Amino acid sequence: MLRFLSKVRIECNPLDPRKTACMELLAQCNARKAKETNPACQVELHRRTDDHPPQVVVTYINGVEEAIDAASTPAQTIRQRILDRGQLLETEQMFRDAGEPWPVVIPEDELHQSFPGIKFVIRNLTRC
Repeated sequence: MLRFLSKVRIECNPLDPRKTACMELLAQCNARKAKETNPACQVELHRRTDDHPPQVVVTYINGVEEAIDAASTPAQTIRQRILDRGQLLETEQMFRDAGEPWPVVIPEDELHQSFPGIKFVIRNLTRC
């Protein structure tokens, strides 16, 4: 998860019962395996004293910053959102490295073409 991030800032009041997702995410970020994937990623915990809802602010490796409401979002959902966004970043980088434009524009006529599907491919392979 950390390999897609340059910074994680977790903000919560330690006495707030809504802090669960923040603490779970903090534990995941501080795990040895996570740190090994990106040792340069900064993980910060800001302890708040007001009643501001817990939040997680992540900065992706491309510089985009995203604030996530951790009071209403479970840690697993936050983690999955980071992983999904990270895969999109990897795909984008792969296209750019290959010299292809991003985002990929699919011509309208190709969108409506029929697709034989997986069963066709499997049937053709069994004939060999």
